[in-house]
Amino acid sequence: MNKTIDELANRWFKRRPDGLSVLESRVLQSTLERTTITRDTNKAVAFHQTFGDRLADSIARIGGSWSFIVTFLVFLVLWTSGNVWLLSRNAFDPYPFIFLNLVLSMVAALQAPVIMMAQNRQTERDRIDAAHDYEVNLKAEIEIMALHEKLDELRHGQIIGMRDEILQLTEMVKRIDERLSQQQSAS
Repeated sequence: MNKTIDELANRWFKRRPDGLSVLESRVLQSTLERTTITRDTNKAVAFHQTFGDRLADSIARIGGSWSFIVTFLVFLVLWTSGNVWLLSRNAFDPYPFIFLNLVLSMVAALQAPVIMMAQNRQTERDRIDAAHDYEVNLKAEIEIMALHEKLDELRHGQIIGMRDEILQLTEMVKRIDERLSQQQSAS
Protein backbone atom coordinates (compact mmCIF):
# COMPACT_ATOMS: atom_id res chain seq x y z
CA MET A 1 0.00 0.00 0.00
CA ASN A 2 2.07 2.88 -1.31
CA LYS A 3 -0.31 5.59 -0.24
CA THR A 4 -0.05 8.65 1.94
CA ILE A 5 -2.19 9.96 4.76
CA ASP A 6 -3.45 12.66 2.36
CA GLU A 7 -4.77 10.04 -0.08
CA LEU A 8 -6.31 7.91 2.65
CA ALA A 9 -7.98 10.91 4.29
CA ASN A 10 -9.51 11.96 0.99
CA ARG A 11 -10.60 8.42 0.11
CA TRP A 12 -12.01 7.17 3.41
CA PHE A 13 -12.96 10.28 5.34
CA LYS A 14 -13.78 12.54 2.38
CA ARG A 15 -11.81 15.26 4.17
CA ARG A 16 -8.50 16.96 3.84
CA PRO A 17 -5.77 15.79 6.23
CA ASP A 18 -5.75 19.10 8.13
CA GLY A 19 -9.42 18.47 8.97
CA LEU A 20 -8.67 15.19 10.74
CA SER A 21 -8.48 14.82 14.49
CA VAL A 22 -5.28 13.62 16.14
CA LEU A 23 -6.95 10.27 16.74
CA GLU A 24 -7.94 9.88 13.08
CA SER A 25 -4.44 10.83 11.93
CA ARG A 26 -2.94 8.28 14.33
CA VAL A 27 -5.27 5.59 12.96
CA LEU A 28 -4.36 6.40 9.36
CA GLN A 29 -0.65 6.40 10.23
CA SER A 30 -0.96 3.00 11.90
CA THR A 31 -2.81 1.76 8.82
CA LEU A 32 0.00 2.92 6.56
CA GLU A 33 2.65 1.41 8.83
CA ARG A 34 0.60 -1.78 9.30
CA THR A 35 0.90 -1.56 13.08
CA THR A 36 -1.64 -2.20 15.80
CA ILE A 37 -3.20 0.56 17.87
CA THR A 38 -4.54 -1.51 20.72
CA ARG A 39 -3.12 -0.83 24.14
CA ASP A 40 -3.96 -1.62 27.73
CA THR A 41 -5.73 1.52 28.95
CA ASN A 42 -5.74 0.19 32.51
CA LYS A 43 -1.93 0.37 32.65
CA ALA A 44 -1.97 3.96 31.42
CA VAL A 45 -4.56 4.97 34.02
CA ALA A 46 -2.79 3.07 36.82
CA PHE A 47 0.51 4.73 35.94
CA HIS A 48 -0.95 8.21 36.51
CA GLN A 49 -2.79 7.43 39.76
CA THR A 50 -1.61 9.09 42.94
CA PHE A 51 -1.61 7.49 46.38
CA GLY A 52 -4.81 9.41 47.20
CA ASP A 53 -6.47 8.09 44.04
CA ARG A 54 -5.61 4.50 44.90
CA LEU A 55 -6.73 5.02 48.51
CA ALA A 56 -10.06 6.53 47.42
CA ASP A 57 -10.62 3.64 44.99
CA SER A 58 -9.91 1.13 47.75
CA ILE A 59 -12.26 2.84 50.18
CA ALA A 60 -14.98 3.02 47.52
CA ARG A 61 -14.44 -0.64 46.62
CA ILE A 62 -14.74 -1.67 50.29
CA GLY A 63 -17.53 0.76 51.16
CA GLY A 64 -19.63 -0.40 48.22
CA SER A 65 -19.36 -4.10 48.97
CA TRP A 66 -21.79 -6.51 50.60
CA SER A 67 -19.16 -7.52 53.12
CA PHE A 68 -18.96 -3.91 54.34
CA ILE A 69 -22.74 -3.61 54.55
CA VAL A 70 -23.12 -6.86 56.48
CA THR A 71 -20.22 -6.03 58.80
CA PHE A 72 -21.64 -2.57 59.45
CA LEU A 73 -25.10 -4.00 60.18
CA VAL A 74 -23.57 -6.46 62.66
CA PHE A 75 -21.70 -3.55 64.28
CA LEU A 76 -24.92 -1.53 64.59
CA VAL A 77 -26.81 -4.46 66.09
CA LEU A 78 -24.03 -5.12 68.60
CA TRP A 79 -23.77 -1.42 69.52
CA THR A 80 -27.49 -0.96 70.08
CA SER A 81 -28.07 -4.28 71.84
CA GLY A 82 -24.99 -3.76 74.00
CA ASN A 83 -26.15 -0.33 75.08
CA VAL A 84 -29.83 -1.28 75.55
CA TRP A 85 -29.73 -4.73 77.17
CA LEU A 86 -26.26 -5.46 78.42
CA LEU A 87 -25.26 -2.06 79.70
CA SER A 88 -28.69 -0.79 80.70
CA ARG A 89 -27.47 0.73 83.95
CA ASN A 90 -24.13 2.13 82.87
CA ALA A 91 -24.69 2.29 79.13
CA PHE A 92 -21.82 3.76 77.16
CA ASP A 93 -24.25 5.41 74.73
CA PRO A 94 -27.81 5.45 76.18
CA TYR A 95 -31.01 5.10 74.15
CA PRO A 96 -31.08 7.93 71.63
CA PHE A 97 -27.56 6.73 70.71
CA ILE A 98 -26.14 10.22 70.25
CA PHE A 99 -22.55 9.01 69.97
CA LEU A 100 -23.57 6.36 67.42
CA ASN A 101 -25.33 9.07 65.36
CA LEU A 102 -22.17 11.17 65.52
CA VAL A 103 -20.04 8.22 64.35
CA LEU A 104 -22.47 7.42 61.51
CA SER A 105 -22.57 11.07 60.43
CA MET A 106 -18.78 11.26 60.35
CA VAL A 107 -18.51 8.04 58.36
CA ALA A 108 -21.09 9.30 55.87
CA ALA A 109 -19.43 12.72 55.67
CA LEU A 110 -16.09 11.15 54.81
CA GLN A 111 -17.25 8.22 52.72
CA ALA A 112 -19.55 10.14 50.34
CA PRO A 113 -16.87 12.48 48.89
CA VAL A 114 -14.38 9.62 48.60
CA ILE A 115 -16.91 7.52 46.68
CA MET A 116 -17.72 10.51 44.47
CA MET A 117 -13.99 10.96 43.74
CA ALA A 118 -13.75 7.30 42.78
CA GLN A 119 -16.82 7.63 40.54
CA ASN A 120 -15.31 10.67 38.82
CA ARG A 121 -12.13 8.71 38.13
CA GLN A 122 -14.18 5.79 36.85
CA THR A 123 -16.00 8.17 34.53
CA GLU A 124 -12.64 9.39 33.22
CA ARG A 125 -11.52 5.78 32.73
CA ASP A 126 -14.75 5.12 30.83
CA ARG A 127 -14.03 8.11 28.57
CA ILE A 128 -10.52 6.81 27.88
CA ASP A 129 -11.90 3.34 27.14
CA ALA A 130 -14.57 4.78 24.84
CA ALA A 131 -11.98 6.82 22.92
CA HIS A 132 -9.78 3.76 22.59
CA ASP A 133 -12.73 1.66 21.44
CA TYR A 134 -13.55 4.30 18.82
CA GLU A 135 -9.94 4.27 17.66
CA VAL A 136 -9.87 0.47 17.35
CA ASN A 137 -13.27 0.42 15.58
CA LEU A 138 -12.13 3.12 13.16
CA LYS A 139 -8.96 1.18 12.38
CA ALA A 140 -11.00 -2.00 11.84
CA GLU A 141 -13.38 -0.15 9.55
CA ILE A 142 -10.50 1.27 7.51
CA GLU A 143 -8.85 -2.15 7.27
CA ILE A 144 -12.15 -3.66 6.07
CA MET A 145 -12.49 -0.93 3.44
CA ALA A 146 -8.91 -1.61 2.32
CA LEU A 147 -9.69 -5.33 2.05
CA HIS A 148 -12.78 -4.54 -0.02
CA GLU A 149 -10.66 -2.44 -2.37
CA LYS A 150 -8.12 -5.24 -2.73
CA LEU A 151 -10.86 -7.77 -3.40
CA ASP A 152 -12.43 -5.43 -5.96
CA GLU A 153 -9.05 -5.05 -7.68
CA LEU A 154 -8.55 -8.83 -7.73
CA ARG A 155 -12.05 -9.38 -9.07
CA HIS A 156 -11.53 -6.70 -11.71
CA GLY A 157 -8.25 -8.35 -12.72
CA GLN A 158 -9.97 -11.73 -12.96
CA ILE A 159 -12.78 -10.27 -15.07
CA ILE A 160 -10.25 -8.64 -17.42
CA GLY A 161 -8.39 -11.96 -17.66
CA MET A 162 -11.61 -13.83 -18.37
CA ARG A 163 -12.55 -11.26 -21.02
CA ASP A 164 -9.17 -11.71 -22.71
CA GLU A 165 -9.56 -15.49 -22.61
CA ILE A 166 -13.05 -15.20 -24.09
CA LEU A 167 -11.66 -13.01 -26.88
CA GLN A 168 -8.93 -15.60 -27.58
CA LEU A 169 -11.48 -18.41 -27.57
CA THR A 170 -13.71 -16.37 -29.87
CA GLU A 171 -10.80 -15.90 -32.29
CA MET A 172 -10.03 -19.61 -32.14
CA VAL A 173 -13.67 -20.50 -32.84
CA LYS A 174 -13.67 -18.08 -35.80
CA ARG A 175 -10.50 -19.66 -37.21
CA ILE A 176 -11.93 -23.15 -36.74
CA ASP A 177 -15.18 -22.03 -38.35
CA GLU A 178 -13.26 -20.53 -41.30
CA ARG A 179 -11.26 -23.76 -41.75
CA LEU A 180 -14.44 -25.83 -41.64
CA SER A 181 -16.06 -23.49 -44.14
CA GLN A 182 -13.03 -23.77 -46.42
CA GLN A 183 -13.02 -27.59 -46.14
CA GLN A 184 -16.73 -27.79 -46.94
CA SER A 185 -16.40 -25.49 -49.93
CA ALA A 186 -13.40 -27.49 -51.17
CA SER A 187 -15.33 -30.74 -51.04
